[in-house]
This record gives sequence, structure tokens and C-alpha cells, in this order.
Amino acid sequence: MGSSEEAKLQLLLEWLKLNGVELRGCNIKYSDSNKGFGVFSSDGATDGVLLVVPLNLAITPMRVLQDPILGPVCSALYEEGEVDDRFLILLFLTFESIRKNSSWKPYLDILPTSFGNPLWFSEDELLELKGTTLFKATDLQKKSLQSLYDDKVKKLMKKLLILDGDLESEVSFRDFLWANSIFWTRALSIPLPRSYVFPQIQEEQQNHDSNSELANGDNGKKHEVESGVDSSSIQEETVWVEGLVPGIDFCNHDLKAAATWEVDGTGSATGVPLSMYLLSVEEARLQSGKEISISYGNKGNEELLYLYGFVMDNNPDDYIMLHYPAEAIKDVPFSETKIQLLEAQKAEMRCLLSKTLLDHGFFSNKKETNGKCKENEVPNFSWSGQRKTPSYLNKLVFPEEFLTCLRTIAMGEDEIYKVTSLLQELVGSDGERQPSDIEVRAATWEACGDSGALQLLFDLLNTRMMDLEEGSRTEDSDTQILEKVYCYNNTHKEGKRLKQWGTKEGRNQSKQMVKHSIQARSKTTHSAVFKRSRTCVTISFKRMQLK
Repeated sequence: MGSSEEAKLQLLLEWLKLNGVELRGCNIKYSDSNKGFGVFSSDGATDGVLLVVPLNLAITPMRVLQDPILGPVCSALYEEGEVDDRFLILLFLTFESIRKNSSWKPYLDILPTSFGNPLWFSEDELLELKGTTLFKATDLQKKSLQSLYDDKVKKLMKKLLILDGDLESEVSFRDFLWANSIFWTRALSIPLPRSYVFPQIQEEQQNHDSNSELANGDNGKKHEVESGVDSSSIQEETVWVEGLVPGIDFCNHDLKAAATWEVDGTGSATGVPLSMYLLSVEEARLQSGKEISISYGNKGNEELLYLYGFVMDNNPDDYIMLHYPAEAIKDVPFSETKIQLLEAQKAEMRCLLSKTLLDHGFFSNKKETNGKCKENEVPNFSWSGQRKTPSYLNKLVFPEEFLTCLRTIAMGEDEIYKVTSLLQELVGSDGERQPSDIEVRAATWEACGDSGALQLLFDLLNTRMMDLEEGSRTEDSDTQILEKVYCYNNTHKEGKRLKQWGTKEGRNQSKQMVKHSIQARSKTTHSAVFKRSRTCVTISFKRMQLK
């Protein structure tokens, strides 16, 4: 670590201590250019409490609304619904990062200034994601942020800087983009006592209770209990609020988290009322000097790259999303009738398929994992017995709601007529009752089976495959890129990790990623599409490492 980084770290640690943060069983340290800063265990914590942060230091919507400069400006907008909780935090971060004499400077100065998420990709780099869900999501997010900046942020920031006595500083879209990335890469969901989030309600309730006791004597207490709104019950309720917690937000992600975070409202766990603390989940095995990780949740690589700017080797939560475009239904024959049938069947136009389901293509390995398939796992849709339920329906990895959607879209005119006739026969001429979603599914199955649905499914997968290859070149080309990264990685002593763009979790080795990316193609189009989608995300991340 350079002298400037060392100086920033010391200022941060002094600032944390000054604001009541207690590092009881951990230290915040700079590791290297690959990892940046992290939280590491130290001797001293005997109860598993590693770090304690007063809640009044957390950057939450409540803090913004109570700020002497931002509060008066934002309160009216917030009450009218023109801005939301997240916007308040983004505005706070943007404003404090520009202020010349910000009291948050020691904290803000040590935060990253560049990120690995696609919002910071160049146009060429973003094209590597073309064909993936991430490509369109990034494009929409960037346009949304630009619109928000143009419509609200510029005007509000100018007003806030004038109120702060600063007539020279100017805000840029990059400043706002930085604040957005800081929020998404570091924010936590904080379980706060309701009385902390809504102190005015608590105060009003206490005043009401006091007045009731004065007016009614003991009867007031009886009424309080019977109404179910006593002050103790309100205080015990939890409200989840997003916010940044300086100190805890330096923890990086791992699937096997070494710690979790909790809120201590009364001080019983930490001795510090209204605090948030880092608690070891494996106290006995947490060795001194070991990095303390938390879990960001079960997320696939597309989501990890989108939010945090990194991907994980062998991510067990990886998935692929398949969907039939909603706008395309308008162009299919008999679209209005099919839309009504989709609604009646509660069909889903998309499905998320986990990586764990993909080893056998269209078919799961239930026979191996569960002993034997349950015969009644998929009901017999046919009420006439003319079309028997095939055995493969018990093994298909695709959700029934998604297959129902494809069956309906693929139906021809004769099949639609047959479905209508079956349902009319079922409900009778008087039409007093409506058929259930299960009955409509049964009629659809009776009329058309799965031939058209499976053909449509293959068409969707082939289209997805072509989109992926159009955006990020062929699989052979991607394999060469990954092999180059692997060879470059091996030139570093002891397999030293490459510097990755993401400042959080910039430590994923390339070796295992290459191993899984250049393995033999799956026998099915389904597995190939998943692998292709995953490779596109990996390639967009790895190609930049060769620059």
C-alpha cells in the first residue's frame, strides 16, 4: 500500500473511532491492488461481536431527511412521492462528495472511484454482453439514471451547493453515477426498530397513552392492552431499511460467510444501544488475520456483475432466464384469444433455470437424486383419456407455468376451437361458473399436447444462442480469450490473481473459470445456451484484463 493509501486508512480509522465505532475483534486493512480494503479478524472478541457501529452513523433515508441542508429541500419532495429512499441516499453521497468541507471526507476519500459493473463499460465492452439479459438491463439503467440526473439531480445539487455557500463547484453525471455504484456495491438491508424509523409515531403514541392514564386512571392501561397498540409492541416491530454502514460495508462477499450483521436496539448484545454489529457465525474457527466475509445473497453471475462488478467461479446460484417476448404475442395469430387463455391459466412468460438443473439438458436427474420419480408429481391433464400424459413431463426442468404459456402461443385455429368447445361443455350452457386455471390447462393439453410447445421452445433457445454469438463472437473465440487470461495468470508467482475492475471481490482466479468454460459442449441446445450466456458474462469481464 502506498503512503497516500496508508494516510487515508489512518484518517478513516480515526474518524470511525471519533464517531463511536468499536473494532473489537477485527481490523480494516489494505490487502493489495486486487482486493482493495477488507475486514480481517484479530484477537480480542470473546463473544463473537467483531465490530459495533452506532446507528446514527449509518447513511439512511432518515439521516438525509434530518440533515440541516438536505432535509428541508428533500422533505417536501419525499412526502409528495417525487423521490424515494434510494434517491435520498444517492443525493446525499453526491452532495457530500463535492462539498469542500464535508465531515464525511475521511470515509468518502477511501471509497473506490472505479467499478467493474457494466455501467462503467465502454461501448465496445458492453457489446460483449449482447444477447444476455444483462445487456438490455444495463442499457435501460443507464438511460434511467441519465434521465434522473437531467430532470432532478442537477437542479437539486445546484440549490444545495448554493445553500452550503459554494458558488464554484459543479456536479457531473459521473459524480451521480459514482454515488449510484457506491450505493449498490455497499448498501445493506438494516433491520431497524419501528420506533427508530418513525420516532414521531412512537412519541404520539406515548403522549396518547399518558393522556389516557391521566383521564381514566387504571382503566386507561386496560384499554391500552386490549387495543393491541401499546408502546412496547410498536418498539418490537422491525422495519427493513437500506443504507450504508461505515465499517461493516468494507466486508467482502463469500458463499461461506464468516459473519452476519445484526441490530442491537437495547444494547443487550453489545452494550451500545441503537447500534449495528458484526457477529461471527463460526467464532471458534475464526483465526486471527483471516478475512471476515459476509454474504450478499444467492445471486447468479449476471446479477453479481450487474450490481457489484465481479463474477464467481463455479457459482452454484448461476441461472439462465428464458422468456417469450410480451411484445411478440401481438403478432401471433388469434393473439387476443391467446392472451385471455394465458391469463386464465396463470401462465408465466419467463422462467429462471438454475445451474444445478442443467447437467442433463431438458431433463432433470430426479431418478438419481430422489431415488425414483413420483408418479403423481405431474397430474394427468386429460379428462377424456384420449391424450395420455407422457412420462417426460415428470422430468422436464421447465416449470409447468412456462410450458403452459408455450402451448397456448403455439396453438392453431382448430386447437383453439377445441379448447373453447371443451370449456363450454364443462361450464354448461348457463355459464354460471368460470373454469379454474387447472381446468383451462387441462383443456389446452387435451387440444394440442406438447408438440408445438417443444418446437417453440427450441426456436427460443436457438434464437437466444444466435443473439449471444452475434454479440460476443463464437465460442471458439471466447475460449481463446479465456486461455490467454489463464496463461497470463500463470506468469504471476504462486498464481497471483489478476487485477480486476471491481474493487469488491477483485480476487476471483481465472483457472477454474477456464476449466468450466472450455469443457465439452452439452448434448442439448438448452445446456449450450446456458453455457453460452455464462461465458458472455465471463468474457466481458476477462477481456478487459488483457488490456
